Amino acid sequence: MKLPLSWLKDYMNIDGIENAEYMHKMTMSGSIVEGIENAAAEIKNVVTGKILKIEKHPDADKLVVCMVDVGEDAPIQIVTGAPNVFEGAVIPVAKHKSTLPGGVKITKGKLRGVESFGMMCSTDELGISEERATGILILPEDTPIGEDIAEVLHLNENVAEFEITSNRPDCMSIIGLARETAATFNRPISIKKPEVTENSENVTDYASVEIRNPELCSRYVGRVVKNVKIAPSPEWMQRRLKSCGIRAINNVVDITNYIMLEYGQPMHAYDLDHVEGKKIIVRCAEDGEQLETLDDQPRTLASSMIVISDEKRAIGVAGVMGGANSEVCDDTTTILFESANFNAAAVRRGAKGLGMRTDASALFEKGLDSENCLPAINRACELMTELGAGEVVGGVIDEYPVKKPQTVLDFEPEKMNAFLGMDISEGEMKEMLSRLEFEVKDGKVYVPTFRADIEGMADIAEEVARIYGYDRIPTTMMKGEMVAGGKTPRQKLEDTVRENLAASGLYEIITYSFIDPKENAMAGIPEGDERYNFVRITNPLGEENSVMRTDMTSSVLKTLRTNHARRNSQAAVFEIGTIFTPVEGRELPDETKQIALGMYGEYDFYAIKGILESLFEAVGIYGCEFKACGDNPTYHGGRCARIYKKDKYLGIIGQIHPAVCASFKLDTEVYAAVIDFEALAELADMSRHYAPLPKFPAVTRDIAVTVDKTVEVGQIVKIIEAQGSDIIEDCKLFDIYEGVQVGRDKKSVAYSITFRSAEKTLTDEDVNPVIDRILKQLEEKLGAQLR
Repeated sequence: MKLPLSWLKDYMNIDGIENAEYMHKMTMSGSIVEGIENAAAEIKNVVTGKILKIEKHPDADKLVVCMVDVGEDAPIQIVTGAPNVFEGAVIPVAKHKSTLPGGVKITKGKLRGVESFGMMCSTDELGISEERATGILILPEDTPIGEDIAEVLHLNENVAEFEITSNRPDCMSIIGLARETAATFNRPISIKKPEVTENSENVTDYASVEIRNPELCSRYVGRVVKNVKIAPSPEWMQRRLKSCGIRAINNVVDITNYIMLEYGQPMHAYDLDHVEGKKIIVRCAEDGEQLETLDDQPRTLASSMIVISDEKRAIGVAGVMGGANSEVCDDTTTILFESANFNAAAVRRGAKGLGMRTDASALFEKGLDSENCLPAINRACELMTELGAGEVVGGVIDEYPVKKPQTVLDFEPEKMNAFLGMDISEGEMKEMLSRLEFEVKDGKVYVPTFRADIEGMADIAEEVARIYGYDRIPTTMMKGEMVAGGKTPRQKLEDTVRENLAASGLYEIITYSFIDPKENAMAGIPEGDERYNFVRITNPLGEENSVMRTDMTSSVLKTLRTNHARRNSQAAVFEIGTIFTPVEGRELPDETKQIALGMYGEYDFYAIKGILESLFEAVGIYGCEFKACGDNPTYHGGRCARIYKKDKYLGIIGQIHPAVCASFKLDTEVYAAVIDFEALAELADMSRHYAPLPKFPAVTRDIAVTVDKTVEVGQIVKIIEAQGSDIIEDCKLFDIYEGVQVGRDKKSVAYSITFRSAEKTLTDEDVNPVIDRILKQLEEKLGAQLR
């Protein structure tokens, strides 16, 4: 849920509250703020300009040279290839030494030999559109010249992004978040009652409503507006909708969206002239009934869905989307506003059954307050009058067959203190509850109707605790005579893996186990591979979540894609997740764990290899072999290896193939690895053996040999270690060289070999024979020559 802080000021005074303080206190009171963004924060030295003259570029067919007035003493020259520029156009201009979103810096330069002292900007370059623009943003003709573009486009807006839990639909509105803000900061709030200017006519002469299934529709409120004038919404409304991620369409549709944001009550407008019999009927759909929705898609309905219909046919799917047959169009003159409360489970069934999920259905699915219907529709009619968009007909149609009784609970301060482990006075509790609009009197707590999540004493105690401050709750010891249990060795192994990978700089992620079946193909897994044997979900949310994953690679790549799309210069993540493999003859699939790693940025093959080697050592697995492979299409053919401990397969590591990166929209080098957790658990040895410090000094010798390029360095290490395992303590590769000095198709590899004995100080007589044997074996087995 997005909250423009300027909108919050309509209900309360937030002066003096800094962004950091707002985020912290709201999060601590239970309304998690993920961040506060300002679209203008990165825009510097970008102003409005007017194109005075356009000339063809002397050396480029697709470029033009423009003289642009930016409000300074003299116009500036800008070269552009935008196809939509024209003389007299008012456009955004990033001048010399300006910055744009994403850290883009603009300076003067030359384009095909012609100087350019800035750049004209499009919507995506200004960060106000995620889609790639086809041309420069053209501003209204009367836009002042030389003004800061952030002020002109009202981009200087702080917008808070909230993570709202599903049990708090009241907070999925501006007013709901205003209530929470007022309670958190203990400041007064003012929510004005809508004042509707209506004519002397009676709405019942225009329309009527019948609810045939009260258990599916507890309330239906309707109002009629005539003499409607369809036009664009005012700029202030469009700006607020845009800040919340909603595109402006026209004044009527925008008002319904505005009310949904402000009150958290979805609304719909019907063209009353297209409602047969001027009667709204709320009923169950008939199996096979047809309806074309507003997205111009034909829908086949089922009896489990609620529909809004007239006397002849369905005109909308309740709580999901209206029908095209009653859509408000440019020639609409009379509309019926709908503000209703539908059964949450029925709306969810309808949305799932149609494979569509809208902003309205997302709200209805969480269970809304029926008492909110009337204020919301009155506010919509108030806005229609204020905008001069129509004449409100007198009276309200309010069918309210099922009124939910107000929740009343016992007020038990002593039990609440015992439950919380605190000592808060009864007066303080009453004051904090009153800030949340709870009424406490005669030993009872009267819960506001918009708080359907409050069901018992524990819920009341939680409300007190969060307003009091979770950070102020004292730490207490657990009570009890005995604490039994503990983690299993497998759980401890998982903890070790997490700690080691986190210490290596990776962030842990948790992704969904259900995926799109297309993801395997995107990840380069060939058709016919056993990983296409999916466990399919019986009632998926959609095709993109219809099967259980059989490989972790795509889960990691999707997370990297998100980070890359958000312009994070580098990312390194890991997940310990489950894959699902169907087993013939069994109802339940095999569930096995994998460890998936992925990274891009300042990483290469050796970085991820080193991370894995550190992980293997941490779990007591030593001497793993990395064997090159070129037959896995997910990875780059020459930069991939399978990992073995003797003959036991552990996993795969490498650079993701460029084609796979392209399918996930990653235009950078990506390195990944997938480790079989079950094999890791089988080989892991978490016991620790300690050895005394060596008594005798080590001897170090360096050797460099020339071998064919096809020889793997691991082969050389094996031969070296085999020739003197009793005194060779370590062998490290420290240099690889290729060039004319070593010959074509050859390479020089250099190793540092450490010798040590536990019984004596080694001499040349002890070491030299071993070196000789090493060189002889390297020559015989690999054709190596000492340099």
